[in-house]
Amino acid sequence: RTERRSLSTAPKLTSGAFLRTSSIGVARRCVPKVRGMCTDAEPREAMEYDVVVVGAGPAGLSAAIRLKQCAIENEKEMSICVVEKGAEVGSHILSGNVFESHALDELIPDWKDKGAPLETKAEEDTFLFMTGEKASFTIPQVLLPQVLNNHGCGNYIISLGELTRWLAGQAEELGVEIYPGFSASEVLYNDSGAVVGIATRDVGIGKDGQPKDTYARGMELRARQTLFGEGCRGSCSEEVISKFSLRDGKDMQTYGIGMKEVWEIPEENHKAGLIQHSVGWPLDSKTYGGSFLYHMKPNKVLVGFVVGLDYKNPYLSPYQEFQRWKTHPEIRKHLEGGQCVSYGARALNEGGLQAIPKLSFPGGALIGCSAGFVNVPKIKGTHTAMKSGMVAAEQVYASLEQQATETVGDGAEVASFESVEVSSYQTAMEASWVWQELKAVRNVHPSFHNGLYLGMLYSGFTLKFTGGAEPWTFSNKDYKGDHTTTGLKKDFSPIEYPKPDGKLTFDILSNLARSGVNHEGDQPAHLTIKPALTTSPLKSYMEYAGPESRFCPAKVYEFQENETTGEAELVINAQNCVHCKTCDIKTPDNYVKWTVPEGAGGPQYQGM
Repeated sequence: RTERRSLSTAPKLTSGAFLRTSSIGVARRCVPKVRGMCTDAEPREAMEYDVVVVGAGPAGLSAAIRLKQCAIENEKEMSICVVEKGAEVGSHILSGNVFESHALDELIPDWKDKGAPLETKAEEDTFLFMTGEKASFTIPQVLLPQVLNNHGCGNYIISLGELTRWLAGQAEELGVEIYPGFSASEVLYNDSGAVVGIATRDVGIGKDGQPKDTYARGMELRARQTLFGEGCRGSCSEEVISKFSLRDGKDMQTYGIGMKEVWEIPEENHKAGLIQHSVGWPLDSKTYGGSFLYHMKPNKVLVGFVVGLDYKNPYLSPYQEFQRWKTHPEIRKHLEGGQCVSYGARALNEGGLQAIPKLSFPGGALIGCSAGFVNVPKIKGTHTAMKSGMVAAEQVYASLEQQATETVGDGAEVASFESVEVSSYQTAMEASWVWQELKAVRNVHPSFHNGLYLGMLYSGFTLKFTGGAEPWTFSNKDYKGDHTTTGLKKDFSPIEYPKPDGKLTFDILSNLARSGVNHEGDQPAHLTIKPALTTSPLKSYMEYAGPESRFCPAKVYEFQENETTGEAELVINAQNCVHCKTCDIKTPDNYVKWTVPEGAGGPQYQGM
């Protein structure tokens, strides 16, 4: 076997021909037959694999591991590559996270012996209904549905970032190639329109669009199958959803914005395994949302707040609601004497089963949160994301094995195989426990469209008594997206939020420093206004009071007065972006175009 190559050590081109580098280091020249390749004088280099996975999250890594397991079980050589835009695996991962080990038990049964970072067992559940800034009551456990029982189900409080780092190690031990720091910026298609891989973003381009001394073309990663596990609202995933009309006949996805802080508190105040959720204050009864507070060993408290992005009040600031929530006595007491050490934010899927798109298409499939396998009432999505990756891997392996005995890992070229759609993945998912779990809770989130109180009543009914067996399914196929729900400013009053004290509550920029966010300054902005919607920012300001200046959890968007004209102008501070994707979801007219920046840019989360 020849020595493996990496993206950073792939050979340089010396002519106009494309150079192919296999995962085992065999370089070949090949004729370009893929649409979307650069037509400039300097073409991209290419590497070929049996399967390329986009995103080193729990779904993507589980898929890669299961693919390698299938190959090893059948004594086959299969080349698998995972590309990740974060500087390292886990640096863009943010989640609550109370972890259900169901999928991990199936994927790596001896995970305890292998040192998986699951150390804090769930010991106690509390659910609060907050009725005011100082008032609340605890909902008795006997009234809570089973989906909110964590301490009796063997669940763990974890850092999902640390778990993905561990999964990456397990994948690499099996021979998976993982390349962090490379952004998948383009989907590659062949002449028949099938997906045949991705291309990473060019680097070393200045703000003016001209190459700098550090300029380097992106790399093409070609594959027989490409699995998209970018997470919620991934840019490549959204492209293939649109291209292949994967949402036809499905509900439009709806989203929430989740913000999280990690605190370190005195050990004498710490109660490892405590889980506390709440609904109600500070949100009004028409705004969907809730909170979590988890005590994780050795002395950490993980606090977070989620607001549904279908909210109407343009003056609402999810970040400020999060800060205000921490001042409630039932929250404040857990953080006293401690310090905040980390902050981040991420959009999450809330549409449930009705909003899951068709999963497969010619040349690839959607996995994890790219598809939307979050169990919203259960407040969990990692186990379902992992299982979707595992199911996809099994079906992809079977399909590729049936197609030919030779693999790219054996030295065959991607172009020598016909691109196929692994439609059996959809069937297998619908027969899995993931589908059963999501079907049972399918009506919970939609029931809150009528407000908090009716939503709580219906949720209690379906979760406690019917278990999802009711013969109806709430659907909202006419919904056009969360960007359409924002109300006009004339119909609402501005919200006066308290000033941060710098100890318990913080301004956005002070907290943002705790995310480690960083982008190369001299590069084209990855956040731009769509060409056909250049007047939308002013419309947003004049009619909706500029909600993007409030819903962004990183202060990326600001409206400033033009000194000459006196009119408001939008300023985009792209360097602040934590890649939460909220602007891609909630801006009026959906005018923001979100593209990936240079690889390794963005937050540098630790312990999230």
